Amino acid sequence: MSDEYTAIRVARHDLERFMDEALAHRGADAASREAVIRALVTASRWGTDSHGLRLLPHYLEALAGGRINRCPAPAFTRRLPATGHLDADHAIGHLAGYTAMAHAVDMAREVGMGAVVVGNSSHYGAAGCYALAAAEQGMLGLTVSNSDPFVLLHRSEGAFHGTNPIAFAAPVAGSHPYVFDMATSSIPWNRVQQYAAIGRQLPDQVAANAAGEVTRSPGEVSALLPLGGSEFGFKGAALGGFAEILSSTLSGMLNGFRLLPMVGDDLATPRGVSHFFLAINPAGFIDAETFQQRLGEYLADLRDQPAVSGAEVLAPGDREWRCMAERDVRGIPLDNANRDTYARLAEQLEIAPLTPLV
Repeated sequence: MSDEYTAIRVARHDLERFMDEALAHRGADAASREAVIRALVTASRWGTDSHGLRLLPHYLEALAGGRINRCPAPAFTRRLPATGHLDADHAIGHLAGYTAMAHAVDMAREVGMGAVVVGNSSHYGAAGCYALAAAEQGMLGLTVSNSDPFVLLHRSEGAFHGTNPIAFAAPVAGSHPYVFDMATSSIPWNRVQQYAAIGRQLPDQVAANAAGEVTRSPGEVSALLPLGGSEFGFKGAALGGFAEILSSTLSGMLNGFRLLPMVGDDLATPRGVSHFFLAINPAGFIDAETFQQRLGEYLADLRDQPAVSGAEVLAPGDREWRCMAERDVRGIPLDNANRDTYARLAEQLEIAPLTPLV
């Protein structure tokens, strides 16, 4: 978030404190609170503002409405040596995500790989958080998820897939992990809401109005375009289907087109979102020293490529780690809309408000 849209900045520990008190006020248990805070604050520190602190109010509403189980008991079943199923018990998606990836990592340590499907979950925020959790344990991590329909198929009139994210991370010796997190739409739906809140125009070729025509006005958006826009959207649509099959089909849940919407009047009925998690142990393929040497060479070659004038070639994750370093020093920014929302939450929940950094 550029300073042009920043109203205040707050310290990480203050934001974590606020989130914990707000979630506790809505009855979320300790494990759920820890998972939400870990994911939302990571996203905000990364600069993924669409999936960071701005999502807290929605989760509080879903907890209050009963859609999300405040004290879930996720149940894991290991079906084969490297596969398992997690029934999330309608937990908040962040708890389901971290729990499932932990099981995948455990299996990867034992047999080289671990794959877990998750059913009866909810929105899990930034997918990259769970791929990162695997990389932090020395594994390659991948996750995909489905969601309710926001995205046009290529040449279609109406939305079919969700934004269906794909995230991947790899451990890098002596450095931050390689990590990417992408929606299979041109942009995430939360980005439209974020831009609407701050009065910012959307980029071209990312969203459409009710007539299926490209629009740059957030207030006119009826659906998102798949990755690739109006000309090459068949690529994004296929990736959206890839995420759908791995998440909903493998877990036996409803596909995203049939899910209740994330935002709507019904905040009491669980949605049954599904996810997929994969952890790969490099030691199952090659010795650790060779793996890290080759990965280091690849990243060095990538970053050494000549850039166009005024630009820099970055590896996936470079921008996010730089943003995290900056925000850990200067504070995490809130735009005007989020500043006002958090102030109202403090008053409604009778908790201490965030303290702006000077």
